[in-house]
Amino acid sequence: MLYANQSLINVTAGQMFQGLLERVMISTLTTVPCCVFLFINGVMLFTLRSKTVFRETSRYILLFNLLFADTVQMVVGQLLYLLAACRIRLTYPVCGVLIMLAKFADKVSPVTLVVMSLERYVAVCYPLRHSAIITIRNTAVAIIVVWAFSSLNILTRVLLMLDFPFEDLESLQMKYFCGTFVMLLDPMSEHYDNAYTCFLFVSAGTVVTSSYIGVMIAARSASTDKASAQKARNTLLLHLVQLGLSLVSTMHNSMLIALSRIATRIIFVRSQTVLYVCIFIFPRCLSSLIYGIRDHTIRPVLMYHLCCRLKLSVVSAKVSC
Repeated sequence: MLYANQSLINVTAGQMFQGLLERVMISTLTTVPCCVFLFINGVMLFTLRSKTVFRETSRYILLFNLLFADTVQMVVGQLLYLLAACRIRLTYPVCGVLIMLAKFADKVSPVTLVVMSLERYVAVCYPLRHSAIITIRNTAVAIIVVWAFSSLNILTRVLLMLDFPFEDLESLQMKYFCGTFVMLLDPMSEHYDNAYTCFLFVSAGTVVTSSYIGVMIAARSASTDKASAQKARNTLLLHLVQLGLSLVSTMHNSMLIALSRIATRIIFVRSQTVLYVCIFIFPRCLSSLIYGIRDHTIRPVLMYHLCCRLKLSVVSAKVSC
């Protein structure tokens, strides 16, 4: 009997160690690419503030706004992922603040893509009026409208959440790990979330697609700069891809719920990590990669800052040795 109990203790300890090792490995596999992408985004944000031409050009100002929102969402998302991996349960108020911050940044990105698409449309279809329409002041107003629109969505979510009877709970400590689906406390919140997401992405997709069609029609005109129209068309196609990836990321929880019903625990955990990296982390760095490589004005400055950081790291390593 004593031998059987000791064997059971050994098996349980081995399972606990294996579970801990698995969580450490999974956390490392998600944190490393996240840190790399955060570094790239950080350098890109610094680059966009390092030159006057970037600070005084509307499309670069909009790009900075897009990258900032993606970076905030990546930081909050990785924080929530690590808290869940470490099995740390938060209180409802703390979790609500983190979720609302992530949702706020998540909704800023597609609306900013709409404004950037309209800017490219005006640049190609109305080149003579572009400088009069797309001014620094109008760009600042557009960004304020984007952030106000996203703030209104968050305010509506908070008002719906206040209807939940928190006073009936024994404790504000959450029974589950903090996540978006956990904070949908009543059917009304879930219905609103689905309706708002559908409205946002249908509207954004319509505007970006219409801008792309308008640029294609303008490209056939003899008075249009063919090279500029071609570049704008490619940029709008990339905006459509970014919008699609943002839409896929909103279905992350739904895919996990469907996967949990048909997959074993090990397959579910591994698939969850792959989905998280592919459809949540990587798209948040896509803007930096796209504009950092394609834009001839940004590329040399970005490479200069990246190389300087690399050289400083090598020199610091040599000095420490």
